[in-house]
Amino acid sequence: MTTGTAGSDPGLSPDDVVRIRLASQQLRAPLAASPEDALKNLLAVQAQEFSYARWSLAQRTPGATADDVERAVADGRILRTHILRPTWHFVHRDDLPWLRALSAPRLHQANGGMYRRTGIDAATAGRSGEILAAAVAGARHRTREQLAAELQRAGFPAKGLVLAYLIMHAEISGVLVSGTPVRGAGGALRQTYAAFDERVTAAASKQATAAPREQSLAALAMRYFRSRGPATVKDCADWSGQTMADVWQGLSLVLADDPAALETAVIDGVVFYRGPEDFPRGDAGAGNGVVNHSPRIDLVQCYDEYIMGYSASRGYLGGVAPALPVDDTPMHVVLLDGAMAGSWRHTFVRPASPDQRCELDVRMAVSSGPSAGGASEAATHGQGTAAAVAQAVERYSGFLGMPTTRI
Repeated sequence: MTTGTAGSDPGLSPDDVVRIRLASQQLRAPLAASPEDALKNLLAVQAQEFSYARWSLAQRTPGATADDVERAVADGRILRTHILRPTWHFVHRDDLPWLRALSAPRLHQANGGMYRRTGIDAATAGRSGEILAAAVAGARHRTREQLAAELQRAGFPAKGLVLAYLIMHAEISGVLVSGTPVRGAGGALRQTYAAFDERVTAAASKQATAAPREQSLAALAMRYFRSRGPATVKDCADWSGQTMADVWQGLSLVLADDPAALETAVIDGVVFYRGPEDFPRGDAGAGNGVVNHSPRIDLVQCYDEYIMGYSASRGYLGGVAPALPVDDTPMHVVLLDGAMAGSWRHTFVRPASPDQRCELDVRMAVSSGPSAGGASEAATHGQGTAAAVAQAVERYSGFLGMPTTRI
């Protein structure tokens, strides 16, 4: 099925796809005004590794720090929950009600096998949901262990997978959502849970209840393709957990309402959709959207939306990610002008102490770049890449607010 109404581009080169994606995702100009705005642009950001997921929002926002993101999470402006697919995501509190309503049937379906394996039927889920709702009522934010104790007192075998899926069922059903995190003895933040209706805005909840499913599908399609385009219907379906038919329906509604809302390009016989290109043209190395031939390094988490936002067309990344580490290789991804060029990870030394610091293990798979211009050009390119890595380390240090060095 094709819509036949989006504005058509005669074709995009691989470099064009990378350049436009970097700008659409706000890894290049125009950048976001705040971490919340970065999240609103992306709609949802995969966040199972909280420490790294903070960076996914901050690196799209000039000057944003880890503390800025943590405050937004603590205040409930940014919520962390299981949505779209059965994994953690950040979602803005204004978007979570309608996105949860859209995602819940598909999420429960995806979890069906695990529900059966762990003995969670409708009656069990309903009873546990009531216990969990009572445990967090009145702005009482509870840790996972505290919720487990409440369930165990009520006779539930709330350990391991049973506990995980009872809590996830309650999240998907609109009973629980993230509360204000608590900091452990080692300095790491730990998730708490709060009452869903106490953390989202009443207006957003009311609007989500009244919104037809078709309207939500249109909103999903519009915001996905404008924040991640150029991308395919298959990319959107896999990312959102909806079916391809659902994505086509959303696209059709968007384009019927405004044929200029999205543009298309056909690459190797596949239609790619994207938002109208209204940002400055430049190359993938440009940090500000203008032409720039200096290399640009981005340290992104392996679950960043620049990676996880695509499935069928993830090949433009130029490598395989996320991937299980081999021989102690870091999991997270180094981008060189938008293409996979290495891996990285952070280690905190003396965390939560006055002299805490961060060590970055950055391993470049691409070090010298093109050599067609001879040894001198290759050396110059290598020096430029080394300088770009140093700048990336400096940006991460600013984000953390602590001394950071490459090891």
